Amino acid sequence: MFSKSSKTQTSTNSTHASSSSAKAGGLSVISSDLRISGDLVSESDVQVDGFVDGDIRTRNLTIGQHGEVRGEIIADRVRVCGKITGQIRAKDVSLADSAKMIGDILHETLSIEPGAHLEGHCRRIENVEENGLTVIQAGKIVASNVKKEV
Repeated sequence: MFSKSSKTQTSTNSTHASSSSAKAGGLSVISSDLRISGDLVSESDVQVDGFVDGDIRTRNLTIGQHGEVRGEIIADRVRVCGKITGQIRAKDVSLADSAKMIGDILHETLSIEPGAHLEGHCRRIENVEENGLTVIQAGKIVASNVKKEV
C-alpha cells in the first residue's frame, strides 16, 4: 500500500520537475512589502505585488492589484491589475478593471476591461523584438526599426 502511493508520488514529482525545467526560470514574485529601485531583467515570468521604480524586461509580467511600477515595461505579455506610470511595449497587453495606467501602450493586441483607467496613447505595433519594431497608426506604418535608446 505504501509503495504504490510512493511510486505515484515519485512519477508525479519527476513530471513536475521536467515541466518546470522546460520553463526558463519559473516565476519571480515581488511581494507586497518589497520596494525596488532599479531595473529588472528576467527570462522568467514576473509578478509585481509591491513597488518597482525602474524599467522591467521580462517574458510575462503581471502587476497585482496592489502592485505599482514606475518605468518602461518591455515584455511579451503584460497583465495590469494595479498601477503603472510609464510606457508599455508588449505583444499582448491586458488592463483589468482595477488597472490604473498613465503612459503610452505599444501593442499587437490590447484588451481593456470596463472600469480600467488609461491616460495615454495606444499604438498598434508589429514585431516587438530587441532589434526594433514597426509602429502602425491609423492603418499606416509611421515608423519601422524603432530601437530603444540606451
